[in-house]
Amino acid sequence: MSERFSLRTRIFLFFAALAVGNLAAILAGIYVGYHGIEDAAVFNAFIQGGIIAGFAILGLIAWVWFLFDKNVARPIEKLAGGIRARTHAEIAANLDQTTGKYLGDLAPAALAVTQHLSETREALKEAVERETGRLLSEKGRLEALLADVPVGVVLCTPDHQLVFYNSHAVDLLDGTGVAHGPGLDRGLFDYLHAAPITHALARLRETADADAASDLLCATTGSGKVLAARMRVLNEPADEDGTHPRPGYVLTLRDVSADLATHAAREALIEEVFDRVRRPAANLQTVIGVVAESGGGLNKELTQALLSEASALAHSVTELAERHDRERAEWWPLSLVRASDLTEAVRARAGAEGVALDVAAEQLILRCDGFELSALVAGLAARLSVGRQQLRLTISEDGSGALVALSWHGPPVSVTELDHWLEAPLEVGMADLTGRRVLVTHATEIWPEPLAEGKARLCLPLREVRRAHKRPAPVARAVVYDFDLLFKDRSAKVMDARLDDLTYVVFDTETTGLLPAQGDEIVQIAGVRIVNGRRVEKEVFDALVNPHRPIPPGSIEVHGITDAMVADAPDIAEVGRRFHAFAKGAVLVAHNAPFDVEFLRRKQEAIGAVFDHPTLDTVLLSAVVFGQSELHTLDALTHRLGITIPEEARHTALGDTVATADAFLKLLPSLKARGLVTFGDVVREVRKHGRLLRDLNG
Repeated sequence: MSERFSLRTRIFLFFAALAVGNLAAILAGIYVGYHGIEDAAVFNAFIQGGIIAGFAILGLIAWVWFLFDKNVARPIEKLAGGIRARTHAEIAANLDQTTGKYLGDLAPAALAVTQHLSETREALKEAVERETGRLLSEKGRLEALLADVPVGVVLCTPDHQLVFYNSHAVDLLDGTGVAHGPGLDRGLFDYLHAAPITHALARLRETADADAASDLLCATTGSGKVLAARMRVLNEPADEDGTHPRPGYVLTLRDVSADLATHAAREALIEEVFDRVRRPAANLQTVIGVVAESGGGLNKELTQALLSEASALAHSVTELAERHDRERAEWWPLSLVRASDLTEAVRARAGAEGVALDVAAEQLILRCDGFELSALVAGLAARLSVGRQQLRLTISEDGSGALVALSWHGPPVSVTELDHWLEAPLEVGMADLTGRRVLVTHATEIWPEPLAEGKARLCLPLREVRRAHKRPAPVARAVVYDFDLLFKDRSAKVMDARLDDLTYVVFDTETTGLLPAQGDEIVQIAGVRIVNGRRVEKEVFDALVNPHRPIPPGSIEVHGITDAMVADAPDIAEVGRRFHAFAKGAVLVAHNAPFDVEFLRRKQEAIGAVFDHPTLDTVLLSAVVFGQSELHTLDALTHRLGITIPEEARHTALGDTVATADAFLKLLPSLKARGLVTFGDVVREVRKHGRLLRDLNG
């Protein structure tokens, strides 16, 4: 008989075939007797006897099937589910053998096996706990030390997903315009502009120095805070086949928005002081010279003294201004960039805008922000390409520094036009990044310069050139992490993705009633995240919702949420947007998911987001593991899996969510033991139990 049918179905089909066979035998006997009987009265009695015998046989077979199903098939199915649960979900309670009392020695044997497995598991657990006790103690001390590292530290995968962050990173990245704070397996570019980070990462990957680091400026997406960052690429060991995986990277972050504002104000003040003093000093020197030449009332000695003092004042102002220009960039941690890398970055940026640019660079290492400087030069090249030809970028040594020169054939650029270009924002997704700010950061200027034979150029000096550089110290580690995410496979589509590779958001809602189509509303939403097979303790969503309607007394008795508790709460539009952001990129998991998802989908227009996430229902998963004949309420499921829901947490959104998440994590090993290893495998299996609940995945 086909193996695709369950045991109970196969037994039913066996008895059904037996009944059909008996009926066929009776009909055959009647047919034979019909040809041997000529008396109609006898024949009618013969027919009546056959019918009575047929019904009696059908009743007897149905009765025997019922007893067999009740005392054999169902107990076997229940024992199988219990054995799987105790094998894969680590349930300590003994197997109930009373359900298999008519199965001979099968139930006691199953009990003995599960007890032995539990004892073996406990012994192994004790050995592991003894061995890891010291490590856990050290881990606690390390976390206590690293929690207050005075910089934000994040670790990202090659695809820019967060694997690790500390408390200072939360402070820096929170409030960036995203509805949720940083979380494991979330995208870094939800919080920071991508361009500076991708540029620095590409440059570090190309260098042969495994310990190289890159300093850069980046900005948050919403609040516009400016962060000083240092990036270091992780060094990963080679795989068994000798290939090296694409490495992730570490960012250390520091908020320098206030520093930039203070520095800019100080620079403006110093520039104003120099400007105000330089001109009067020069004028004073000139006036004294004119007075002396005109024979004014000053004697020779006094004139000479005044000229000497005025000359010294002018010289001092000039010298101080030059020293200020040389040293004003020292306060900022600019990184070391190869001149060839910078020219190639500019050529790539210009090429993306359709601008052909020749480049040449000497073997120099420049102290600069490669992202900002390449954005500035590429932006100038794009503007110069209109009406000019043969654009060429060169970087050459110039005394103790370097000269970045952008030359062309065609008309020169006026100072006014160049100033206008420098005040415009650069096209890098950061509105406050202008060419003028790039020049201030690098403590330099840029000017146009005519050349012979119809040529002209822009000159931009950089003050420092280095042939070698000091390696920065390693960055410290943080306390919220899951390093296994570095090796997580993200290439597969959801239906083909392994269950272990998916991120889940388990959620629950509390409502004013059970009928969303008749106006019932959500009063609370709670959710927790499961990343890489574990529930992340601190990544929790829990929010009350103002339903803008009275909460019935019957509903208050269930969940305990009153009208006063939600009076000042936000409405579903705001909470729904926040929850949608919390669940971004995840598979939704709920107990009786159609109920909760229906409430959310009815509010999609107000929320401004569509809840089309892949979805799993623990009711259907319970049916897959334990069979449809079992109860599949949350209480029954958690009881079978050995999960205790505190009485005060039952029928609260967060309490039920945590219980559902723990149940889901215990169901996963049983699903994988049945060969259901991908999301698609599970969806195809749960659809066989559609009479319980409909599946929401298409």
